[in-house]
Amino acid sequence: MPIHSDAFYALLGIAMRAGALSLGESLADGAISSGEAGLALVDAGASENTRKKFADGCAYYGVPLRLAQPGRLGQAVGRPGRMSAAVRRGTLCDRLLELAESEAQG
Repeated sequence: MPIHSDAFYALLGIAMRAGALSLGESLADGAISSGEAGLALVDAGASENTRKKFADGCAYYGVPLRLAQPGRLGQAVGRPGRMSAAVRRGTLCDRLLELAESEAQG
């Protein structure tokens, strides 16, 4: 289920400005496989192949994967059309995970 929280997307924009994101399929995939990523995001409007590729990679490397509302990922980071991102491990990543989990629970 895609994340709907405005606070999540606002913090994602801050993470972008802080340089804590790898945007795009190849950079995000590289961050996941190198162990830099603590969270992977895929736009719910992405192709089935893209979603499967990230689901498989995240499962293999033990990185949490969350779906973003269609169009919100690119909008939040100021790059419309982006379908995938990886958040580097750290405080911002931890807080984004907390926001995603709190939304999933209630």
